[in-house]
Amino acid sequence: MDGGPSVSNNTPISITVNGRKYEETAEPRTHLADFLRHTLGLTGTHVGCEQGVCGNCTVRVDGEAIKSCLMLAAQADGRTVETIEGLAGIDGIGELQQLFSEEHGLQCGYCTPGFLMTVAALADTHPSQMTRGEIRGELAGVLCRCTGYEGAIRATVRYLELRGTVVND
Repeated sequence: MDGGPSVSNNTPISITVNGRKYEETAEPRTHLADFLRHTLGLTGTHVGCEQGVCGNCTVRVDGEAIKSCLMLAAQADGRTVETIEGLAGIDGIGELQQLFSEEHGLQCGYCTPGFLMTVAALADTHPSQMTRGEIRGELAGVLCRCTGYEGAIRATVRYLELRGTVVND
């Protein structure tokens, strides 16, 4: 081999994450979760099953909760993404995280980003009324082996009620 010019198959990606604009490149097969973690250094998004089942990699893309292990980074080109890091308050913990802490909706923390991003997206849809069963159904997309979901449901109820949603039993 003559050591000629190398060919790059990387795709340019222009993406806004947590309010900051990034211009990067990625291999076409790179999943958004890996792009966020390895290229941008945002390691709060956890990768579990890599099949879209566990929900631990949930982020918001243009406001919608998506499982970032099922989306290619190139598909996020030109879009707005919010990760768990974007929920942090000035002191490092946001209102939603505080409620999950107070209601014991967290234990080992691995599923926490998935829960919080799911609830943040749900709150932004401004449902006027929900039942605890509907909330349980929304949270069922995130697998947790530690908490039994009750603390996460209580925290979600409180968060939604603060935003004007009426929660019925």
